[in-house]
Amino acid sequence: MPVFRSIVFSAALTGLIVGSLISILQFFGTVPLIQQSEVYERKQAPATASHEHNSKDVSSESEWEPEAGFQRNAFTFAANILTAIGFALLLTGLYAIQRRPIPWREGLFWGLAGFVVFTVAPGLGLPPELPGMPVADLTMRQIWWIGTAGATAIALWLWFFRSDAWAAGIGLALIVLPHLIGAPAAPEFHTDVPAALSHRFVVAVTLTSLVFWISLGICSSIAFGRIGRASLASE
Repeated sequence: MPVFRSIVFSAALTGLIVGSLISILQFFGTVPLIQQSEVYERKQAPATASHEHNSKDVSSESEWEPEAGFQRNAFTFAANILTAIGFALLLTGLYAIQRRPIPWREGLFWGLAGFVVFTVAPGLGLPPELPGMPVADLTMRQIWWIGTAGATAIALWLWFFRSDAWAAGIGLALIVLPHLIGAPAAPEFHTDVPAALSHRFVVAVTLTSLVFWISLGICSSIAFGRIGRASLASE
């Protein structure tokens, strides 16, 4: 139980710090790009309105969305903190399994591994998309994303925690397999969103994610090292 409390408290503290940091970066980085894209999306909406009415249920017209400004920023801030806490729980749980304090340099390694698993590998097939851009079916994207992240995580574990030749071969196969299968293709239709704006968004999201995972790895290792030191020593 003391170790479990250490995991939860460390993750909560890490999530609050990292989620706040990423929210600030998003407000100045990705949010302005999204707002620019929404202008283009509204311009092209009349051209696709009839198609959307034919393909959507009537109830979807009343879907709730947070209002622009404070409400939207508040929901973004809360979502970032909850996301950071969730991933911090994953990292601190891995630290606890090793039953020893994790130095910040090792925490940085775990953070970079998370960046590769959850950003780089899925992003090669499904890069971040702005509003108004064509996207594939949501369910298919989710299945491919989860499969790619899972396969990449297993591959990294085989590479760094197994020294056998077969492990290296299987790891390489797992890295390549999702991309051989291919990500779900987006439908073809004209979009007014400039390609340059989309490129800037992909770069901004990737860099923000890199900061997120580096900060998460370092902060979670420091927090768990301080909060969980006593509970680990008592076991």
